[in-house]
Amino acid sequence: MNLSMSKNWIDTHFHVFNAGLAVEGTRYVPQYSAQLSDWMKQAQNVGVTRGVWVQPSFLGTDNSLMIDALESHPDLLRGIAVVSPDVCIEQLETLHQSGVRGIRLNLSGLSHDIPEWTRSDNIWAAIHRLNWHLEVHTDQGRLPHVLDQIPSDVSLVLDHMAKPLEASVSDPTLLALKKRASVAQVFVKLSGAYRLGDVNSERLASLLLREMGPSALLWGSDWPCTNHEQFGHFETLIAQAQEWINAQAFEQVMVHNPSQLYGFTR
Repeated sequence: MNLSMSKNWIDTHFHVFNAGLAVEGTRYVPQYSAQLSDWMKQAQNVGVTRGVWVQPSFLGTDNSLMIDALESHPDLLRGIAVVSPDVCIEQLETLHQSGVRGIRLNLSGLSHDIPEWTRSDNIWAAIHRLNWHLEVHTDQGRLPHVLDQIPSDVSLVLDHMAKPLEASVSDPTLLALKKRASVAQVFVKLSGAYRLGDVNSERLASLLLREMGPSALLWGSDWPCTNHEQFGHFETLIAQAQEWINAQAFEQVMVHNPSQLYGFTR
C-alpha cells in the first residue's frame, strides 16, 4: 500500500497504566508501566497523531489518570471511561467536558448477564444526551447475548473485531451486528488479532469490510497489548492495519470515521 497518504491517523484503542496499580480483586495486575509518553512516541513515529485512551478494566471506575491526560492534551486525546451502572448524569457531564466520549463495558472473563445495566435508564438517557456510545468487549461468541440486553437505539462500538467464533457471514455475531446496524449506529474496531483464538484476522477484517462497510470500521492498536506484549510494536501494528484495510477505505477507517465519532478536528 502507498503510505503517502495523510499520516494523520487516529488510534482508537490504547491503554495507559502504572505498574502494580489495580483495584482490589481484579484478574490482572500490571507488572510494568505503560506511559502516555511511550504511546505518543511510538505512535507518532508511524504517522498516528491522535488517540483514544480506553480505561483498562483493572483500574475500575477511577478514571483520574485518564482525565488528567485528556485535559492536558485536548487536541490529541479522547477517552472512554469505566463507570458504575448507577453513575449520575452530573458525573458523566463532567467526564464529557474533559474529553470522554463513551463508556466501556468489559465483560471478558466475566458473566455476560448484565441486568444491572439493562435497568440503568440513567446510563442510556445520558448516552443519548451526550451523543456518546457504549463500547463493548465480550468473550468470543458471546456478543449476541449481550446485545439482546442493551436498548436497540444505543450507539455501539465493538472491541477486537467483535470476537465471533468464525469468520463467516453465518456466524451469529456477524448476523447480530448486521441486525443491530440496521436500527442504530454500530462501529467495529479492527484490533487485537491475538484475542481472536483460531479466527483468521485478515479474513475477518475482509468480511467486516464487505458486510458492514468501511463507514462502520475503526482501527485500534490495543497498545501495549496486555498479555500479548510481543505484538505491541507500532510498525508491526500499522503493517497489519494495511493488510486488513484496502487502499480505498484506509483513510476513511483511520481518519474520517474516528474524527466524526470522537469529535476530533480534521
